[in-house]
Amino acid sequence: MQLQFHGAARIVTGSKHLITTDLGTKILLDCGLFQGIQTDELNQNFGFDPAEIDYLVLSHAHIDHSGLIPRLVKQGFNGPIYCTGATADLCQIMLMDSAYIQEKDVDRINKRRRKQGREQLEMLYDSKDAERALDLLKPVRYGQNFQLGKDEVDVFFTDAAHIIGSAAVNMNIKDGGTFKKLTFTGDIGRPEDKILRHWDAFPQADFIICESTYGDRLHEAQPDLQAHLQRIVHKCCVEDRGKLIIPAFAIDRTQELIYALDRLSSAGQLPRIPVYIDSPLAIKATRIMKSNEAYFNPEILEYIERDGDAFAFPYLHYVSDVADSKAINDRDEPCIIISASGMAEAGRVKHHIKNNIEKPTTTILFVGYAAPHTLAGQLKNGEKNVRIFGQDFEVKANIQSLESFSAHGDYNEMIDFLSCQDASRVSQLFLVHGEYDTQAAFKLKLQREGFSHIHIPEMHERVVV
Repeated sequence: MQLQFHGAARIVTGSKHLITTDLGTKILLDCGLFQGIQTDELNQNFGFDPAEIDYLVLSHAHIDHSGLIPRLVKQGFNGPIYCTGATADLCQIMLMDSAYIQEKDVDRINKRRRKQGREQLEMLYDSKDAERALDLLKPVRYGQNFQLGKDEVDVFFTDAAHIIGSAAVNMNIKDGGTFKKLTFTGDIGRPEDKILRHWDAFPQADFIICESTYGDRLHEAQPDLQAHLQRIVHKCCVEDRGKLIIPAFAIDRTQELIYALDRLSSAGQLPRIPVYIDSPLAIKATRIMKSNEAYFNPEILEYIERDGDAFAFPYLHYVSDVADSKAINDRDEPCIIISASGMAEAGRVKHHIKNNIEKPTTTILFVGYAAPHTLAGQLKNGEKNVRIFGQDFEVKANIQSLESFSAHGDYNEMIDFLSCQDASRVSQLFLVHGEYDTQAAFKLKLQREGFSHIHIPEMHERVVV
């Protein structure tokens, strides 16, 4: 059996891990978009022939795990795509939204390139490719066994508690005369997530492909987090009379922010200022979240019973219309703007940052991981000048971070997730979805926990197991 790592190898985004069985069956785990600058080549070329892939198994709907599925289909893949039901629901909106962004961004970039006499960019995919991809989705329940190949591979999902529908992929793979057990963790969630229920333990594995995004850091304690958010809101919107702009992933992060602000409002700790959820995708995702309360933990269910709705409070406005979105920038009043994308690489939030980044009264608050070369990553790293839509801007806005809103577990939480395993029985653990220095630090921590055979694969590396 062979493993190949065609994405999220010593970087965080672009999840793609290819399994080739002893009989030649090719199974792709995730098919994510690389995010950030200088990723065009990575997104254009997979490193394998999409037409040769027999099955795609999807851990969850985030774009860095699902966002290249339409391109995979465009280039010849036509097999089933297995995922949970909630992941299928989210992909219905995520992939169509991604296709729309592809179309708009490439059109805008090519207009500029034509004026410069430069070669036109090829579109990764369009809405028709996304529609064809969505037709291939095969939803299955957590714990429901399904087979790949001719009784060659047994698979089932366990809850990873990262976002609604996120899963660890557990596989029992026939390899010669034996079976090998492999688990792909996908992205590991938080054990004390304010919305989602706790993750599931997973069966003993021989091989683990494990994420490592926050392998070198710990998150802020939740009670401090709520107070920290309230202080940032008060400083920006009350004292400075400015706009608080929060780039946030449309799925889970936005809903967790709404819930946090809802609780502050209920406690009388939120100033009476407009709060705009300026993302059609986030609005659709919120509806999907609200229709999947079975995934919620007891704390939020109790709050909903008492409050009536965890995602609605006075002065909260859901903004879909483009004209209404543009109008927010014309207003000088203090407000909170929550808008996608979380890495500020696309969507309406990029326009809000462009229009406000040179105002000292503005605060831009990041609430999760951002790859270093994305706009969010550059701002978090303290860059004084950034380029947005081809223009240079001086960073005069106040830049803040609240990493504990991240849906990724920190290193203690990931170790806790792996504690269901007898480390001495894991033949090999592969670290993916992390910057190399972070992975090296996490490797040392895992070795202290008894995982002795840990490998950090390079991009496109092939490993025989």
